[in-house]
Amino acid sequence: MKHTAVQVSIAFTIMILLTGCLYPEGELSKNKIPNEAQLKMMQSAVDSYQEQTGGLLPIKTKDKDTPKFRKYLINFKILKEHNIISEIPGTAFENGGIYQYTIIHAETDPTVKLIDLRVTDAIRELNMKINMYRNEHLYPPFGQRIADGVFKIDYKKLGLESEPYVVSPFSHKNLPIVMDAKGKLYVDYRIDLNEALKEYDHKMKKGEDIRTLLAEHSPFVPSYSLPYTIQNGEPVFRTQID
Repeated sequence: MKHTAVQVSIAFTIMILLTGCLYPEGELSKNKIPNEAQLKMMQSAVDSYQEQTGGLLPIKTKDKDTPKFRKYLINFKILKEHNIISEIPGTAFENGGIYQYTIIHAETDPTVKLIDLRVTDAIRELNMKINMYRNEHLYPPFGQRIADGVFKIDYKKLGLESEPYVVSPFSHKNLPIVMDAKGKLYVDYRIDLNEALKEYDHKMKKGEDIRTLLAEHSPFVPSYSLPYTIQNGEPVFRTQID
């Protein structure tokens, strides 16, 4: 019996060692799971930097037309130079993680949130397929029209077996990928938005961008999204409102 217990113990130890070898640091669970402590640390760091600099934000320079959820990415180098942080969060892309740290409400109430780079990777991979298609056919593979200027993707033209999707960082459900009239790709967050409208108290009105509901009640932002609003109690693309 004692001999068997020793064998089990040795096997378990070997399994742990192999797990550490098979998965590089960037793939370890500590770099995949949003860490509330790290978010709070970065929020404190941003607040401290603003106090030191008279209200400036520690962000990377982006074009003015960069989508709002990707416009204010945190510049860890600046925070380290000011001795505000000693190391980059383990979940950050810059340290082998799968998230980018970004800031929302930059002008009124700077708040640190996360961009799930698995969404970015899915968009990038699909975009490569579409570019290859356009090299031969010029026009994007437009599918069914969903709203004014918003289309499904004709996935069969791309040689795919099913409609492309991303896994939602909010609900972990499969969310469709759609395109605009220029062939630019976006994630359709209506499934998540519909749940958020029902779950959270809000005073959203027709015409207002309701994507903030997702960001305010989650560590994440809805990256690669089109503006949505509310109509008859449901989320719609803002181009759909009467």
